[in-house]
Order: sequence, then structure tokens, then C-alpha cells
Amino acid sequence: MASPQAPLRLATTPGWLADLAGAWIFYSVLPLPPWPRPRFERIARFAPWIGALLGAIEALAWRLGQGHLPLLAQVALVLALAIWLSGGLHLDGAMDTADGLAAGDRCLEAMRDSRVGASGVQALVLLLLLRAAALVTLAAAAPWALVWASVWGRIAPLVAMGAFPYLRDNPGQGGSAGFHRRHWAGFGQELLPALLLLGLLGPWSAVAGLPWQGWLGLVPAVLVPWGLGRRLGGHSGDTYGACVEWTGSWTLLLIALALAVPGS
Repeated sequence: MASPQAPLRLATTPGWLADLAGAWIFYSVLPLPPWPRPRFERIARFAPWIGALLGAIEALAWRLGQGHLPLLAQVALVLALAIWLSGGLHLDGAMDTADGLAAGDRCLEAMRDSRVGASGVQALVLLLLLRAAALVTLAAAAPWALVWASVWGRIAPLVAMGAFPYLRDNPGQGGSAGFHRRHWAGFGQELLPALLLLGLLGPWSAVAGLPWQGWLGLVPAVLVPWGLGRRLGGHSGDTYGACVEWTGSWTLLLIALALAVPGS
């Protein structure tokens, strides 16, 4: 029996589990139980796992709507659900990044501006149109494609973090997402959870009828963060969000195009 003076405590939370809990809170609006206690250090390595969960919820919503809703209504509801599940975090970054790219030398200033410009609105419309077109084309294959897109979308920022400096590390420009780069432990350690996830997702997806198409997301997961990083000279929290949204959208579209080819 515990001594009255000894406080009742839960077991110490392992560091990886605390970071996973932090990723759960940071990357989604889903509630977290009282334990484990979250920590916000190396949470980016678990973003693909959170993405897999969110993608699975979107896939379930798609399945529930099949045969009961018109296809376009089904697409609209799943897109709205995806935005809600992430709290619009990454979509906001994609819009800010578009405004920054259009501002030239005033890039960082434009991205910090809370107001959305014309380029940001255009980016939002393009992203939603790409996803809607892909989902309409995918139809019955959409559930697994949604999971793949959500996972690859969250692998892309890991490429950005490891390959490029953080844009706001200068004095007076401390971005709130700079902790991702400060706690970066190298590609080997940061990509390990994602690689384990891909090792599980690949065989399951093959059984569902997507033996290789889901791996097409590797292309935008590398090219999107690389292209943005080369263009801007680095990345910020906003561009991490842009990497998520553009990679996810292009992954859906590439899978849809691959499945549309006769004999694929």
C-alpha cells in the first residue's frame, strides 16, 4: 500500500510517447486523454502517423456516404471533414505561402500578414479543385488514396526540415514552428516512424487493389519541399503547411490518373 505522503502518479511517459501525444494535439483537433502528457519537441516524426489516422477517418466517411449521397456531395463533405480534422492548419500555411511567393522580396513579411491576399485565395481554390477532381475520378478507390495522400503529405515537411534551413531563425523573426528544426535529430531518426508506417501501409494497400499506385506520392513528397526550399532559400511553418497540402493533393491526382490508365 502506498504511503499517504507519496502522491499517486502515473508511470513516467516515455519521450517518444510524449512526442506522439504532442503530435496528436498539434496536428489534429481530436481530443487527447489525460495520459500520456504531451511534449512538443520531436513531434514532426509522428505527423505521418497522425496523417494516417486522419486519412482513415476521411476514408470511413467516404465509405459511409457511398451509395447514399450524390458523388459531388460526398466529395464536398469529405473535403470539409479533412479541413476540420486538421483545424485548417496546413491550408492556412498554403495560402500564406502563395501570398509570400507573389510578394517577391517581401516574402516573409507577406507570409506573416494575417490577411489573405489574392494569391492565397487562388491557391485555396486550386487545391480544392485538384482534390475534388481526383476524388471524383477515384470513386470507389478513394478511401485508400485518401490515406496515402494524408501520409505522404506529412512526410513532405520532414524532407523540408532536413534539407533546408528555417527561414525565421534570424533575430526578431522567431517563427512558432522553428522548434521542428531546433529538435531535428537527422534524417535517420526523424524518418524512422514514417518508414515503419509505409512498411505497414504498402502490403495492406496492395491487398485492397493499389499494389504500387500509392507509392506515387513519393514524387511530390520530395519535389514539393525541394522546389519551395530552392525558391525561398529555406522553409517556415507556412511552407511546411504548403508542403502538406500540395503533396497530398498531387498524390490524390497521381493515383487517380494512374488508375484511369487502361490495364493499371
